[in-house]
Amino acid sequence: MGGGGRDRPEPPASSSTVGRESAGQPDRAAPANSAEQPWPVRSVAIKVAQWIDRLGSIWVEGQITQINLRPGTSTAFLVLRDTAADMSLSVTCHPDLIRRSAVPLQEGSRVVVYGKLAYFTGRGTISLRAIEIRPVGIGELLARIERLKALLAAEGLFDPRLKRPIPFLPKTIGLITGRASAAERDVLTVARNRWPAVRFEIRNTAVQGPTAVPQMVQALAGLDRDPAVEVIVLARGGGSVEDLLPFSDETLCRAIVAATTPIVSAIGHEPDNPLCDLVADLRAATPTDAAKRIVPDAAAELAGVREMRARAAAALRGWVDRETRALAQLRSRPVLADPLRELDRRYDEIERLRTAARRTTDHLISAETTTTRHLREKLTAVGPAATLARGYAVVQRVSGKERHVVRSIEDAPAGSQLRIRVADGAITAAALGTQALGKTDTGRN
Repeated sequence: MGGGGRDRPEPPASSSTVGRESAGQPDRAAPANSAEQPWPVRSVAIKVAQWIDRLGSIWVEGQITQINLRPGTSTAFLVLRDTAADMSLSVTCHPDLIRRSAVPLQEGSRVVVYGKLAYFTGRGTISLRAIEIRPVGIGELLARIERLKALLAAEGLFDPRLKRPIPFLPKTIGLITGRASAAERDVLTVARNRWPAVRFEIRNTAVQGPTAVPQMVQALAGLDRDPAVEVIVLARGGGSVEDLLPFSDETLCRAIVAATTPIVSAIGHEPDNPLCDLVADLRAATPTDAAKRIVPDAAAELAGVREMRARAAAALRGWVDRETRALAQLRSRPVLADPLRELDRRYDEIERLRTAARRTTDHLISAETTTTRHLREKLTAVGPAATLARGYAVVQRVSGKERHVVRSIEDAPAGSQLRIRVADGAITAAALGTQALGKTDTGRN
């Protein structure tokens, strides 16, 4: 990797070379390693070569970012880069592998390489010696995308319930797109024509090639951390299937799902449908469509406000008119037009009823008064006071503090103290004797 494709690689250390030290001494067990007995660089390099040699032949997938094929040389140099991470690997091969490839190999091609890693002890570098190079065709790429799509769908990453709402009028919009691209121009022009006050935080990244995914993921994370950014747009113009492959990368799709800011995917044209369209919170057919769906049209909104105000004023006037007519109808009714007319019409009847009520009340009071007087007279006639007034008296025998009405001569023997009540008072007397009715007084005591 450090040669930059200019120096011819050294052949990998063979088993006999690995077993010998550079001084030509015979193989022997390595001494114990310590501060007092350090290993020389040649021993470390030989051990590293031994460990790498044990890996054997492997298949590696990546994207070609550099091809160095010089005429007259027996070795071609390539740089194979990971499609989702900023990592690369130096590859060497025979020039015929590149010249005789069924599909022309060029920078940006996706390939699968079969070869064996070799560690060059002289320079301390690692290179993959390719034995076979297979270009990855469109059919295979599409099949991989379908498998990834099924995996993400099984994890529920396409669930509409996970979609975050897009703010009605975002103050700041994050935009991830290519530098000076048509997509950037379309989004900015349309958005600012619709709402001039809108602000953008733009991150220019690669939108195709091996560096596209790492740069877009980094830009997405940076915008997602910015509290001022309310929505993020991922925009790119149209392109071939190979050009749009980064937008179906698993790393980018999972980064979109993990973001907390709503994300709008505006990739390619209407027929293009990369996987980021499915995981994004909103899919726009084109970058222009994304600007229209995120930024409201100021003129249209003002027209809508005017229309709503006119409709509200018309509705209010209609309501006032209806209520005015209803009040006029109520006021035109006789009971409200002349409220006292009904009272005047009922006045004679009320007076007649009042006179009848007064007469009935007087008659009832008179009748009850007469009845009360008669009852009082009857009560007086049968009462003790009237009897006493006719000459009768009530005789009581006084015994200490007690008094007993004398009803028989037996109740008042001779010598008893008596109290005689007459109509106008009481007389105190003593019984001198008793006499039965119809007999003469014998004088007995």
